[in-house]
Amino acid sequence: MALTATGLGSIIGSGWLFGAERAAAIAGPAAILAWVIGAVVALTIALTYTELGAMFPKAGGMVRYGQYSHGSLAGYLAAWANWIAIVSVIPGEATASVQYMSSWSFDWAQGLFDGKELTGSGVALASVLLVFYFFLNWFAITLFAKTNTAITVFKVVVPILTAGALIAAHFDTSNIKDNGGFAPNGWSAVFTAVAVSGIVWAYNGFQSPINMAAEARTPGRSLPKAVIGSIVIALLIYLALQVAFLGAVPAADLNDAGGWAGLAYDSPLADLSLAWGLNWLALLLYADAFISPSGTGMIYAATTSRMIHGVQENGHLPGIFGRVDKKTGIPRPALVLNLVIAFLFLAVFRGWGSLAEIVSVATVISYITGPVAVMSLRRLSPGLGRPVRLRAMPVIAPLAMVFGSLVLYWGRWPLTGKVILIMAVGLPIWAWYELRKPWAELKPHLKAGAWVVTYLLVMAATSWAGGTEFGGQGYLAPGWDLAVVAALGLLFYFWGVRSAWRNPSLERIEQEMAAEAESDEGPSDNGPNGGGGTPDDDGPDPAPAGDATREPAKV
Repeated sequence: MALTATGLGSIIGSGWLFGAERAAAIAGPAAILAWVIGAVVALTIALTYTELGAMFPKAGGMVRYGQYSHGSLAGYLAAWANWIAIVSVIPGEATASVQYMSSWSFDWAQGLFDGKELTGSGVALASVLLVFYFFLNWFAITLFAKTNTAITVFKVVVPILTAGALIAAHFDTSNIKDNGGFAPNGWSAVFTAVAVSGIVWAYNGFQSPINMAAEARTPGRSLPKAVIGSIVIALLIYLALQVAFLGAVPAADLNDAGGWAGLAYDSPLADLSLAWGLNWLALLLYADAFISPSGTGMIYAATTSRMIHGVQENGHLPGIFGRVDKKTGIPRPALVLNLVIAFLFLAVFRGWGSLAEIVSVATVISYITGPVAVMSLRRLSPGLGRPVRLRAMPVIAPLAMVFGSLVLYWGRWPLTGKVILIMAVGLPIWAWYELRKPWAELKPHLKAGAWVVTYLLVMAATSWAGGTEFGGQGYLAPGWDLAVVAALGLLFYFWGVRSAWRNPSLERIEQEMAAEAESDEGPSDNGPNGGGGTPDDDGPDPAPAGDATREPAKV
């Protein structure tokens, strides 16, 4: 239950406050389908990480899997992309809260946002929120754990109440038929909405339970429920909100804006509530605009600190970032680093929309190693205990790679190129730690990671040369471009799986898990010490990590 609350609490953040309007602006009423496509993509990819997370219930798990399967280069790039995608959510949530506040009737509040981005005073207020998230995780993590479920309940109830109230107050079916019909900008716009309107952002919270798997008593049972449950519940809520938004927009606003693309609400759902006399709902939304994003911001501040801890254990950050407070278990130096990076993102990307685009594309890039790693590890280490073993994984994994590649392409050039460039910015850090090693030691890491580097370069070139509806030069005809991207996804999937090798990180984690299994089993009845051991209820899943007789959960 706690992991599900963490996942749902991460998913229901600022995405629901803005996502319906941005998706409708891009795809019109067909935005409904974009939410469904986004959920299918997120769920397919999440299933690969669920098996990995249950196998390796380590803090900051999602930055480790590529390292286990492919060594330092692939592992670092995956960790870098994942960290960028997650740490940038923190200023995004703070920005969302301040942007909603700008609709208040006070002059000072209206000066926080200029219609496109936060003003200086808006950035200052968002910075205060970042500091608040930081100190809550620094000093009051126990309070956070105790209140997270209550906050999550509130975050779920308010969107459901909002959708119901707006539909009851006004639902104009002509909005769906007029202004260009159901898909006014074509089906390519539906795909683009999945990638850049905040839909990927909205579902990205499924990573939080995986990154905090080390704190679960029985990750084999709780992780699949948390990941799948949180995505499905979120989909139902997002669909209700999208339908409510489409029907609640006043026809006069649509006509004045020249269609869905011209809508420009500062606080979309609150503005619609006021338009139909639901003042109580507007007040509730203004309050929730702090609670929902702030709850998510606090969760992400916690999970990203675990990710930094994981990157340090991978050997790509100074030892200070691996320090954990003995009393609280909090990696406090990692919290400080994430706060600094969050300030940088806030200074450069001052609007929720611009942050949502960066986060979404970076998130998709971070996804690509999961499908490859899960099947690579089945080949490299079949004896490792798998509390969750998905029978359909040989189909799910390549499908997840194809879906991720398509969403990356749908992100449109030049955004895809810009985010891939951000990925390259992190390479000097990897080079500092790795290029000093002897060539014989470095070579297998380079060979195993070549597929990731080549994949990013090829996808950038494909995005540039692709269809004009996705920002490309038009060298690939509509329809054929999607087929090419899907084929490339499969090609790099098979290359990635074949490139995996038994690197030192994998051998080390195997030894750790074997030692934990021995510790959990305790002395044997017939052993020299006599007496059976009893697993600690607060420890990891007591079944031995490498026990071939262990019955994994089948999903």
